[in-house]
Amino acid sequence: MKRCHLAYAVCAVTLLGAGMGASPAVAAHRTYVVHQGESIQKAVNSARSGDTVLVLSGTYKESVTIRTPGVTLRGMGGSTVIKPGAKHAKKSGKAAHKGRKAFPTCAEAGNGICVLGTKTRNVRGVTVADLKVTGFSHAGVFGMATDTLTVRGVQSVKNGVWGIAQERSVHSHIYGNYAQGNGDAGVFLANTIKEEAGAADAGQTLVERNRLEGNRIGVTVRRLRDLTVAENRITGNCAGVFVVGDENKPKAGHLEVAANDISSNNKTCPKTDRLPVLQGSGIVLTGTEKTVVDGNRVTGNRGKSPMSGGIVLFKSFVGVTSDQNRISDNTLDSNSPADLINTETRSKGNTFEHNACRVSKPAGLC
Repeated sequence: MKRCHLAYAVCAVTLLGAGMGASPAVAAHRTYVVHQGESIQKAVNSARSGDTVLVLSGTYKESVTIRTPGVTLRGMGGSTVIKPGAKHAKKSGKAAHKGRKAFPTCAEAGNGICVLGTKTRNVRGVTVADLKVTGFSHAGVFGMATDTLTVRGVQSVKNGVWGIAQERSVHSHIYGNYAQGNGDAGVFLANTIKEEAGAADAGQTLVERNRLEGNRIGVTVRRLRDLTVAENRITGNCAGVFVVGDENKPKAGHLEVAANDISSNNKTCPKTDRLPVLQGSGIVLTGTEKTVVDGNRVTGNRGKSPMSGGIVLFKSFVGVTSDQNRISDNTLDSNSPADLINTETRSKGNTFEHNACRVSKPAGLC
């Protein structure tokens, strides 16, 4: 076995054959090591599928875009910090001169790390792990048109909109992250952000074992189906979990919110164009169908917002009912104005079973 060193401390392994002469060399996956003061993006641009970009401890003032499938971007934990760099220079008039729309780069859009496919092909198998992303005006980590994206061990703190976000993506695994103090959701998942459309299949995306604190909302799932939000610790936000649909078809839902610990999400956040004032909401379903909410511990979520309470089925602002949702085997305590709330007077087939709670609106749901 022979080791060699290239730029960014690329390590490759050459395997030598035995017996009747040497077999062809087998190219091994490489690791690009980035030191403080060097460019993460330059290393990412050099990486090929299966390679790792290892970013050592330090502060790196840049945004990073990954478009190559199978690349891993990994830091050393919270000591690897990615912050905004100098404002991206304005694009030259070259693209406009050719009559093409110039799309913003990751930095221009205010994002820290972007994992981007195309309109016709998802980028597969990218991993972002073990680093801190903070201070960006939009999202800490943003994925669009991805397949089997993994985000793990990331600290996404005090970004302007989302901690970790994705759209038009499938088969994602978002786990073991810490999202704190972000302007909107700690974790945000949507079919598409810039247009109204029916709910998309998220391909068994899994959001699990994250700690989400002090954001506007812990987890927002918007216009999606076929995913699971499980075993997360969600506290100190204005609202814990939002599952949101609209008037388009297929409806949002056919997903699971399970075994989460959702407590004291009692910050107050001002109203927006889409939502009223938020305070004291544990889990909110609005305009959804066939969503299973089971085995969660929901405690101490208290407020005076229209959506305040432990687990709330709330009428959709566009008049879409929430139908055939199952709320079962949850433990609820000290939520106000009630542990279980169903405002869906026109809905069909919603069930409340085996929940341990004290107060419901209307009475009889506990």
